Amino acid sequence: MHRLVIPKEVSLFSHLPKPKDADTHLVPSPANKNSIHPAIQTLGHLYQTHAIIGGNARCRAMLQAFALLLQTYTPPETSRDFRHDLDHSLLKPAFQYWTTQCRPHSVSMGNAFSFLKLAVANLSRDLAWDAARDHLLESIEAYVTERIEFAGKAISRHAGSKIAPCGDVVLVYGKSEVINRLLLDAALVDKKIFRVIVVDSRPMLEGRDTLEILSRAGIPCTYVLLNALSYLMRDVTKVFLGGAALMSNGSVLSRIGTACVALLANSNRIPLLVACETYKICSRVQLESITSNELGDAEEVACTDCARTASSNRWREPVGEGKDGDILSDWKDQP
Repeated sequence: MHRLVIPKEVSLFSHLPKPKDADTHLVPSPANKNSIHPAIQTLGHLYQTHAIIGGNARCRAMLQAFALLLQTYTPPETSRDFRHDLDHSLLKPAFQYWTTQCRPHSVSMGNAFSFLKLAVANLSRDLAWDAARDHLLESIEAYVTERIEFAGKAISRHAGSKIAPCGDVVLVYGKSEVINRLLLDAALVDKKIFRVIVVDSRPMLEGRDTLEILSRAGIPCTYVLLNALSYLMRDVTKVFLGGAALMSNGSVLSRIGTACVALLANSNRIPLLVACETYKICSRVQLESITSNELGDAEEVACTDCARTASSNRWREPVGEGKDGDILSDWKDQP
């Protein structure tokens, strides 16, 4: 007799796509087996397993993958317009594969993809393919340099001036590439003396990477989980947060828990600054986090006796009594 297992679903989030198994997309379907480049599948696996996380890192990896594909791509001899063939046989299949089979794309990826499509459409139809490819590769390199690297330098220069020469206690949440750069420049280049409180939350525990980066640079750090933040808020003088997107109505999109940090800073009258590059500005309006969001793996939250093995944020088996000894190992069996 088989026991009926009722899926643990919350009706409020039933419209969101379910998280996919990390190994299902490694074997492509016969329909797209010959059209999906191995580099696309590899990057998709890195997206899905959270080996590559963060808006800048995901966007940079996507553009690097497209640059690799352009270097190995040659339009068919029967093609009348290489721009149409490039868009429909290379760019769109790759982007749809990452979005539908691996993980929903970030705002930064969507904006960069729109830029690349526009660059392809603006090419002259009579242009030779080698010249067109070189132009696209230069455009991709310029986009990464100007919209990501130079933007990070500008944010670091302006936001770093908000840190006092000595005595500040800066609070950060999770991991943000631009925030880490800001703090490193303030400590190593401007020689400012300050302390950092790194706030983290499960299941990703991205703050551990931030803690390691800042500690190696000699910056004094305190590590605390989100549920204990209120006990340290009295010592904080400034809060720096990273943003995944900036909506047209002024709302900031970021990792779960960011709103808790911002509200707590506001209630304690602590200045808060959000660092977000201009290429992450989105024309969309989002008033809450229920209609549009991304579901994660519930098992990672239910695991109470596990540790992250590397920066890939994947979890190993519990230590000691084994998986059956975990306090929430039978959560799916509970009525």
